[in-house]
Amino acid sequence: MYNLSSKVDYWLTLCNEDLPAAKALLASKNLLHMGFFCHLIAEKALKAVIASDTDDVPPKTHDLMKLAILGGIQPELSEQQLDLLRKLNPLNIEARYPQYKSKMAETLNLNICKQLMAETEELLCWITQRLDK
Repeated sequence: MYNLSSKVDYWLTLCNEDLPAAKALLASKNLLHMGFFCHLIAEKALKAVIASDTDDVPPKTHDLMKLAILGGIQPELSEQQLDLLRKLNPLNIEARYPQYKSKMAETLNLNICKQLMAETEELLCWITQRLDK
């Protein structure tokens, strides 16, 4: 059985492994996949919060708002952070299936994705600092 610290570290390590991939995808202008990786980073960071507060494995859901609620941090999130979760949420499923890919790709451009990347990094930093308290 993992201890609490190793459970949290597990999720945060995954975030920090995905971050360079997201940055590389942005640099190569692979915007849809970059958005997908930003979703993964946010999801795993929220699962770290849940792991820190419970003895259970975080639920197998990709719904970022649900994870924020289950982690008890939704009331602490700024409007900008909540908006980020709303923007990232559809990038999980829609980026995976052909019938949604082109529609989702049309909503992204380089400037939007640079902003998503910056806000995802800020969210990860905020969550990491919160967990260190």
